[in-house]
Amino acid sequence: MRKSYRIKKELEFQKVFETRNSFANKKFVVYVMDKPEQPHFRVGISVGKKIGNAVMRNYTKRRIRQSILEFKPLLRQDVDFLVIARPQASGLPMNEVKQQLEHVFKLAGLFVSKQSEEE
Repeated sequence: MRKSYRIKKELEFQKVFETRNSFANKKFVVYVMDKPEQPHFRVGISVGKKIGNAVMRNYTKRRIRQSILEFKPLLRQDVDFLVIARPQASGLPMNEVKQQLEHVFKLAGLFVSKQSEEE
């Protein structure tokens, strides 16, 4: 994923957290902030130390990033969102990561609706 699609700075993470607009399931938490002036979505990924050692955390982040990349054409472009992995997300197979992220993205309303595509 290109740098322009990432949230990296602590201040930007905090702005999204402060919206308190969160959605969760057992594996992931997603915070969403609307930004209508933005040309495309931006995503921040947070994987805490409860997931495991550095190798396990990076493994989990790669799987999350790949899932988001596959959902890219379906996602709304006018948002910043954070994906936070819960400890239960540790060591999940790829299809399970994708399924769990799809579920939480639907809860958060991050997918483009069919009506918007037709307009």
